[in-house]
Amino acid sequence: MSKLMVGPIKDFALGIFDGPHATPKESEEGPVFLGIKNVTPDGRLDFSQIRHVSEQEFPKWTRRVTPQADDIVFSYEATLHRYALIPEDFRGCLGRRMALIRPNQEKVHPRYIHYYFLTPQWRALIEANIVSGATVDRIPIRKFPEYEIRLPERTIQATIASTLSAYDDLIENNRRRIQLLDEAARLLYKEWFVRLRFPGHEHVKIKNGVPEGWVQVPLSQMCIDVRQQVYPSKIEPDTPYVGLEHIPRRSITLQEWGKASDVESSKFAFNSGDILFGKIRPYFHKVVFAITDGITSSDAIVIRPAENWLYEYILFLISSDEFVALASKTVKEGSKMPRADWKFLSSYPFLRPPQEIAFAFSDSTRAIIAQLRVLVIQNRKLAKARDLLLPRLMNGEITV
Repeated sequence: MSKLMVGPIKDFALGIFDGPHATPKESEEGPVFLGIKNVTPDGRLDFSQIRHVSEQEFPKWTRRVTPQADDIVFSYEATLHRYALIPEDFRGCLGRRMALIRPNQEKVHPRYIHYYFLTPQWRALIEANIVSGATVDRIPIRKFPEYEIRLPERTIQATIASTLSAYDDLIENNRRRIQLLDEAARLLYKEWFVRLRFPGHEHVKIKNGVPEGWVQVPLSQMCIDVRQQVYPSKIEPDTPYVGLEHIPRRSITLQEWGKASDVESSKFAFNSGDILFGKIRPYFHKVVFAITDGITSSDAIVIRPAENWLYEYILFLISSDEFVALASKTVKEGSKMPRADWKFLSSYPFLRPPQEIAFAFSDSTRAIIAQLRVLVIQNRKLAKARDLLLPRLMNGEITV
């Protein structure tokens, strides 16, 4: 790669700012208080868990800097190696342990420098400069502006950024489709089984909340919790591992997972299609279906329908707002955090629809679940291709 520009980051930035060293009062709404949890390891912003700052306090938290489009935010303490590009419509402030770089766009393309920070060579530089504190690791933020970067001329930066962003744009489009499909299936469940507006409901009498021909039975008669204990050291190291950190909130679609080699203590095995219910702080609403076989944390319950014809119904029952609310109200108070009481939940009576209604619901949602699975697999392949291409483009092994 010819005509490399070499120098400290500060030479290619209009400014480098860290966020406040405190936390605002809780607010139900308002601008985003952007924290580490809002930046994913693969370089995206994730707003599934948002902390807000009130409009009244917002000026106080933006005295140093107000994040704007094309700024690059990053974590400098505790959880490191998190970088994301601020979009056009963002309104918020930096959270604790977060900082941002405002690129000088006459010298650097914002998306290129964002990808640069995701490369193995940049990660190695950061690892070499980490300061280990008493409780957490950190990047010395005062030294950060002096770290050297090596950039091609700006036209090449733009071409490389465009090549890599094509993958990310496809991934993001698939994520939006996943969200829409997920919500469509959830709304259909609510219409049929909460509002009881199932096909033919006009001709069915309902007594005490139970339609004629339906029954109320303990959940244990419709599904079981599977407790097949395994040790990661005894299985293939690449076996998918799902921890609570991988399970999204309010979505049945599992999109991320780790590997068995990442963990040590005993886990529970699950099969493709099994339902994983996060029992720690169930109000976080973490319920998904498994994309593949694998192992999961003991903080999740592996659930399998007793009969195949109940699968789609059970999946959406357990992931429904109503079920999660019940699980949240009846938690066991543990030594550290509340846990869902599965013994209580499995004995609690729920509606069981007739087979013909369950079959009709399955016919309406099976294709959605299959499409969700396809989109997740596509995204993982796209991400893998991008991650293989990224360092080779950045170091000039592949020219553009």
